[in-house]
Amino acid sequence: MTTTHPITVHWRQAGRTIRHEVPEGDYILRSFEQQGDPLPFSCRNGCCTACAVRVLNGRIDHREALGLSRELRDKGYGLLCVARAIGPLEVETQDEDEVYELQFGRHFGRGRVLPGLPLDDE
Repeated sequence: MTTTHPITVHWRQAGRTIRHEVPEGDYILRSFEQQGDPLPFSCRNGCCTACAVRVLNGRIDHREALGLSRELRDKGYGLLCVARAIGPLEVETQDEDEVYELQFGRHFGRGRVLPGLPLDDE
């Protein structure tokens, strides 16, 4: 008998809450798709942030989430495309730009465009 776990996704952008039983070890995004509820995604490889979620309750196995810094993973963010069911879980979808800004925003806008650089002509 296969163990399943209740996974609840609060899809903010669509104003929906979806709950499915997901077999232990299965990818959450893929399981939701197979059960008729496709969720936002882009790369399916854990490299972008289109399927980013914030964990509200439970734990997420997202060791394949290359597109999230350790800092954001430690703060409870994960990527559903590479998240596996390991127990009951409740998450909330995030805006891709929101997570991107959390991760990379502090690195942009620190420099200045100097006169004579090719960017001046654009």
